[in-house]
Amino acid sequence: MSFSSFGFHARLLAVLDSLGYAAPTPIQQAAIPEILAGHDVMAGAQTGTGKTAAFALPLIQRYLEDQTEHHTDNNPVEKAIRVLVLTPTRELAQQVHQSFVKYAEGSGLRAVVAYGGASINPQIDALNSGCDVLVATPGRLLELVYKELIDVTTIATLVLDEADRMLDMGFITDIRRILKQLPENRQTLFFSATFNDDIYALSNTILRQPKLIEVAARNAPASKIEQQCYEVDKSRKAALVAYLIGAKNWQQVLIFTRTKQAVDALAKELEKDGITTAAVHGDKSQGARERGLEAFKTGSVRALVATDVAARGLDITQLQYVINFELPYNAEDYIHRIGRTGRAGQAGLAVSLVSRKEKYLLEDIEKLTGEPLSLQWMPGFEPNMLEDGDATTTTRKPSKKALRAKALGQEGQNKPKAGKRRRR
Repeated sequence: MSFSSFGFHARLLAVLDSLGYAAPTPIQQAAIPEILAGHDVMAGAQTGTGKTAAFALPLIQRYLEDQTEHHTDNNPVEKAIRVLVLTPTRELAQQVHQSFVKYAEGSGLRAVVAYGGASINPQIDALNSGCDVLVATPGRLLELVYKELIDVTTIATLVLDEADRMLDMGFITDIRRILKQLPENRQTLFFSATFNDDIYALSNTILRQPKLIEVAARNAPASKIEQQCYEVDKSRKAALVAYLIGAKNWQQVLIFTRTKQAVDALAKELEKDGITTAAVHGDKSQGARERGLEAFKTGSVRALVATDVAARGLDITQLQYVINFELPYNAEDYIHRIGRTGRAGQAGLAVSLVSRKEKYLLEDIEKLTGEPLSLQWMPGFEPNMLEDGDATTTTRKPSKKALRAKALGQEGQNKPKAGKRRRR
């Protein structure tokens, strides 16, 4: 199957040819015809499978058709926002915007990106210059709407990209506020890498007779990603990361932690081991985050340590290695993390470091994916079975009540007297 089978405009086909896009991916094959037909779509696709192009290409095609059908010298097509794409993070907004710009080259389509954490004035200037496609984060979009800086009543298509992540990040209230501002008669495209009850509840309220598209097993990671899990003491995780990168000569490694503090601490340790490292998390300024991501993409730094803020929107086709320094509390985030590798059909390796206290998180991931993840030991980094309490001892840890009594000097006061059995 080729892209020409979709009836794409010659200009769009020429752009795809120049980019080396030979044939559509499975998600593109399934979604593009439905979007062109005007249907609402609920699509589940693994990250790195060409999801952005699956909705961007048919929307650009529709723009080109409108230009051809309605434009004359005496009746130019009115410039108005026709497409709104909502994303959960600034990084993903930038990536989606860049995709629209790349695919729409030479078409005249104007795409604008708007997100918080940066000055609003350049974004307003770009909007005032004309905008056909607006890619935005929910908070910044509401700011533009409430200040009456944009008109969203002309929007014909709404795209919710990474819908599951938006719910995880607490954007449901903002999304509902946005929906109230949009025309009821619109096309809605709902893209998500993972599905859960919250996703279905939201989709039922905003989609009209949607076409359900799933191109792989639900909530499953890409098939070409090899997953390895090492049991290791928490105190030795940083040393094991440095060993893996150095001993195996990995040149570009994305490392995930749960907290901002852990990002900074690990980045500092890796630098001590001679591994050039950049750190990205929510406390960093937008400029610092962009510089760190760019340094990683260009190979100026060898390791990028990040919170889940980088799990969406970081697109490096050749990225081979992802390390989970800490497992995420949300099992769905695991899929998005490891999905940063194995993109566009490439092979990838995802390594997870699991301390004893994190084993329950590994079990949650196995339940979500339906895939067993066996723990192994790295020679030289075997876990100390006595750490955090001896797993083989029969001694019961003191209860919170007993610890409180000890702290108050009341230890032993409520113990039953010797020789008498306590009533049960």
